[in-house]
Amino acid sequence: MISFRNFALRRGERLLLSNVDVAMHAGWRVGVIGRNGTGKSSLFAALQGQVEADQGDIDIPARVRIASVAQETPALDDPALDFVLSGDAAVYAAIAMERDAMAREDWEAVAEAHHKLEELGGYDATARAGKLLHGLGFTPDTHDRAVKEFSGGWRVRLNLARALMTPSDLLLLDEPTNHLDLDAVLWLEQWLLKYPGTLLLISHDREFLDEVTTHTLHLHDGKAKLYTGDYTAFERQRAEHLRLQQITHEKVQAERAHLQSFIDRFSASAAKAKQAQSRVKRLAKMQNTEAVRVERALRIEFPAPAKLPHALLRISDADCGYGSHVVLDNIRFVLEAGDRVALLGPNGAGKSTLVKSLVGEIPLLSGERGGHPDLRIGYFAQHTVESLKEGSSPIDHLGEIAPGVATQQLRDFLGKWNFPGDRAFESVDGFSGGERARLALALIAWRKPNVLLLDEPTNHLDLDMREALAEALASFDGAIVLVSHDRHLIGLVCETFWRVADGVAQPFDGDLDAYAVWLRTRDSAAEKPKAPVAAAPAPKTASKAPKVNAHKLAQAEARVAELESKLHTLDLDLADPDRYAGGGTDAAALAKQREQVAAELAQAEEALLGLYDA
Repeated sequence: MISFRNFALRRGERLLLSNVDVAMHAGWRVGVIGRNGTGKSSLFAALQGQVEADQGDIDIPARVRIASVAQETPALDDPALDFVLSGDAAVYAAIAMERDAMAREDWEAVAEAHHKLEELGGYDATARAGKLLHGLGFTPDTHDRAVKEFSGGWRVRLNLARALMTPSDLLLLDEPTNHLDLDAVLWLEQWLLKYPGTLLLISHDREFLDEVTTHTLHLHDGKAKLYTGDYTAFERQRAEHLRLQQITHEKVQAERAHLQSFIDRFSASAAKAKQAQSRVKRLAKMQNTEAVRVERALRIEFPAPAKLPHALLRISDADCGYGSHVVLDNIRFVLEAGDRVALLGPNGAGKSTLVKSLVGEIPLLSGERGGHPDLRIGYFAQHTVESLKEGSSPIDHLGEIAPGVATQQLRDFLGKWNFPGDRAFESVDGFSGGERARLALALIAWRKPNVLLLDEPTNHLDLDMREALAEALASFDGAIVLVSHDRHLIGLVCETFWRVADGVAQPFDGDLDAYAVWLRTRDSAAEKPKAPVAAAPAPKTASKAPKVNAHKLAQAEARVAELESKLHTLDLDLADPDRYAGGGTDAAALAKQREQVAAELAQAEEALLGLYDA
């Protein structure tokens, strides 16, 4: 059991939490929620001993093993698989011992390492690490790639996989679904449901919380209150609690007013003096109750488009990709006023590529892109938040796209996006990720677009802002194309689904639940070993030929599988602009490498077919 007793925590001058008395039992999966700045991450730091309580105590059993996701990943030369394996330090040390002993041909040391692995139950560790990587979207060919070669979002996934690999009794996850796509989120849910220890989970994804958590710890106004049940149950209980609190407050205030009225009226009367004094004492003893303070609901809006033609945007018979590499083939996509389309699909399948092609950020490799003369696109990409100018304020950013507009008008607009007063003049350098994302969306809204193309807009947004965004999008008159891992947002906003997979983008006849079923079926089929293809029977006069052919056949199949895996990895790299952003890797070089591997694969397949026909 983990308990907080009269716990208080400060960060600098600010009191984050006070008088916290909460106990959490082993095996609970607790969602830790609250607006940004309420102390969620600081609470995790206190549990890990990184900060000390300003008052009170945290009681954690002495032998509890704690695992959490590292915030930074150094640029290591270690292969991804080894990095994840090292989360289980004891097992990884035994594996390293075995490798070293094998290299030295010290068979006694090898035997000792095997014995150690057996003691630790570590023989399946490499397989477990591989499954974690697979679940989080890493293809087999990336397992040997150096950690330093992965882009930032993929390193976050590596850190998460390493934390899940770490043996633990208490797992602390702070926004684990950021940088994950929907497929990886669905996989992580299933993994966490099987986790045997105690889980504390900070998340702004209400569907994820509903699927995973058994309890909810709500941080608000310096206090922490524990509720039984998932996020939806918490909302229901809190609403009832606030209703009863307000009723009690109103009753107490009415009684206080009645007593005060009697005192004011009869305190000077000799006949009633004793009764008046009695009521003074009673009034003094009455417990004061707090009125329910109405929390300011965050509301944002996308202004109505100046013009809204029916046919807005289309691409016809298009190949989409980078350089000479085709990610999506023969795409036909038409967007009309009122359309609300969610793009679903496995990681790296080309969802962002399709969005960038619709925007015109990358040229089509073939086909046509057409838009109405009055088309006005609002585009939120995964890198939009990072593109805000350091040292500039919200008013500076808005002034750049609205030259000549009065400052007061700009301030009024930013106030609607929760940048009131002097906040509009503060540098974005000190803004949280959520505040930066909100500003980026505000800049899009100012332009009054009639098409919104949104690629993971909810990363860093808290629950209130996500709810406000969902309401704003639901009432938007124009067309929307949305890529998101937030199922609540997709469910509230989108009416049409497109599945992007295996080089194709096409309408998906089903909802998110049906997509999850398709995904599980697809993964199960991929995990099943392929039935071996029997070689043609050899003439009876050559009795030794089948053995030779079987050996060559196995080698040829292994070669084809290896090249297919390499080709798939290169496809993922080419579909991920982060791999070559900032001049680190040239897209043309990746495309050239892919052509070479594709040519080798064609030769290997031809050789394999030759063996089948032999």
